[in-house]
Amino acid sequence: MPTPALEQYLDEQLTALKTQGVYRKLRIVHGPQGPRATIDGRPVINLSSNNYLGLTSHPKLKEAACRATEELGAGSGAVRTIVGTLELHEELERRLADFKGTEASLVLQSGFTANAAAIGPLLEEGDLVISDELNHASIIDAIRLTKADRRIYKHNDTDDLARVLGEVKSKGYKKILIVTDGVFSMDGDIAPLDRIAELAQEYGAITMVDDAHASGVLGDHGRGTVKHFNIPADQWDIQVGTLSKAVGVLGGYVACSQKLRELMEHRARPFLFSTSHPPAVTAACIAAVDLMLSDEGQQLIDRLWENTRFFKQNLEQLGFNTSISQTPITPVIVGEGARAMEFSDQLFERGVFAQGIAYPTVPRDKGRVRTIVTASHSREDLAEALNVFEAVGRRMGLI
Repeated sequence: MPTPALEQYLDEQLTALKTQGVYRKLRIVHGPQGPRATIDGRPVINLSSNNYLGLTSHPKLKEAACRATEELGAGSGAVRTIVGTLELHEELERRLADFKGTEASLVLQSGFTANAAAIGPLLEEGDLVISDELNHASIIDAIRLTKADRRIYKHNDTDDLARVLGEVKSKGYKKILIVTDGVFSMDGDIAPLDRIAELAQEYGAITMVDDAHASGVLGDHGRGTVKHFNIPADQWDIQVGTLSKAVGVLGGYVACSQKLRELMEHRARPFLFSTSHPPAVTAACIAAVDLMLSDEGQQLIDRLWENTRFFKQNLEQLGFNTSISQTPITPVIVGEGARAMEFSDQLFERGVFAQGIAYPTVPRDKGRVRTIVTASHSREDLAEALNVFEAVGRRMGLI
């Protein structure tokens, strides 16, 4: 039991969440992740998974994971810098570097820690980081752990970024880092990396993108936003990605120069103080990267975009506000947070799971349900989901 002081604080915080109508219990998935799933005992169409290409249950990934466990065991046994670097880890990093078109890459335990691993060793006192105002929490937290100065530019506004760069030009900073999401996880819009790269060249800044929701989605064979904009390899410095979304497994990585990789091996705290990936996870990630680079992988990406266009266009025709989405992340903006949660609950009761999202994840007046279609959804799945959206939306006066 907690002490009285802690219990009082916890009661106050939980009561506030319930009063605001945003208190949620964890949904439990029974069985495999898929376009249709059983959640809290109810069969539903799943529109909240990051499993963009359906790889979590792909036979090639399962086979690779089982084979690696049988041959190498359940765990790696140590951190990478002691005796926890397997041949598989190095092989995965070579595949990821090739996938992203960089000299090297380094695998971390999650996308969250990958941002800390990239930013931490780069920024010191006397440096500056310039960050998009809607960057992911992992970027924000990574920046907070450094002693660098920080500036924020308006979301996806390269004129404002140019203004900030002009203002700091004479400040004498040793290094300037510009960092942005590639695809923003709440609205599904794409960062203008082409213009950011031009500004970075002009002002001598370092560039970094978190491609968590772009890798496996944008660019040739899902190589991400740098490839999407056809930015030359020598004009973009750092690409962070996850292994838990389109890749379908677990972890994160930093794709970069060989020298930055070597610096992270010595200075990146998430790398130095965390046990490495188990063989099963590593082998499944290798299988996923190989698959994405195959004809089958490109076909899955093409199907993902066909499903995205169908679902988004029909939501908009029904009268829903899908904000500024350009990708498979398609929010349905409701407004007040409690109303967004009610919308999510009513969809669930009718067989569609689309997670409600409210403040502080999004602004107070931008509560929404966030939908993500996948390559695995059939046209029948999406048509059925749209019928439910229409029925619930009309009942609640949203359309």
